[in-house]
Amino acid sequence: MTAQVTVGLDGSDESLAAARWAAEEATLREVPLRLVTVEEWPNTPEVPLPYARDLADRAEGLLRDEAARARKEHPDLKVVTERARGRAADELTASANEADVLVLGSRGLGGVLGFVVGSVSLAVVATARRPVVLVRAQGAEPAAGAGHIVVGVDLRHPCEPLLAFAFGEAARRGVPLRFLSAWTLPASYGYAAAVDPVIGEELAAGVRTGLEDLLSPWRATYPGVVTTAEAVVGSAAYRMIEASRGAGLVVVGRRTRRLPVGAHLGHVAHAVIHHSPAPVAVVPLV
Repeated sequence: MTAQVTVGLDGSDESLAAARWAAEEATLREVPLRLVTVEEWPNTPEVPLPYARDLADRAEGLLRDEAARARKEHPDLKVVTERARGRAADELTASANEADVLVLGSRGLGGVLGFVVGSVSLAVVATARRPVVLVRAQGAEPAAGAGHIVVGVDLRHPCEPLLAFAFGEAARRGVPLRFLSAWTLPASYGYAAAVDPVIGEELAAGVRTGLEDLLSPWRATYPGVVTTAEAVVGSAAYRMIEASRGAGLVVVGRRTRRLPVGAHLGHVAHAVIHHSPAPVAVVPLV
């Protein structure tokens, strides 16, 4: 792995927003920015040569323009560019595995080279071994160092990589962390929970205690990071989407498990990716 922030470009508004966010992130991390395009069209004799040259020229122009903009906005930032050929999801996943963070546009429309689309982004997020950040196109792109960070925690599973990423990001940006852990009443409690609110209060208290215990050593390691921890009742996906409004970044985890039909992306991460207005970082967990 190389210390760098990599961004996938295809010329769509979403990928351009991702490039700006990635440049800010690379500056915060004090590492180089790597701009990557992927050519994923049939390279066969049937493809007219002028069309192939046009695609190549557009790719080169896109890389050149975005590199120039990044250097102008961040004079001390080292910027490198790369053109790759192959299956977009495979090439971008390989790029992710070589970087600290990969940044992609969310819901890209397939501009110049057409690879930052939903299926490709989801495939990369579901298989990459390093964090992937998805950025939406907005009227004013959120700066990488702005806003608080919302982090979803599932106490039932180990999440050390998630906490390491979240605390590291907050420390670099100087912004607060807001941790959420959602819970619901087990069906076995039935009618008793409805008539005895103490049951719900006890369950919530247990979740809060577990969350505080989990965060305690990280707070000691990062004493300058302001954190809040909340045990919230209801759907974890809904609660995270609700909390994403006004956030500078949302962080969720993904368990690294394989299914017969391919990699798995949990329903919470899937929902947050599709509905959060803020950039979403998906961190693979052990």
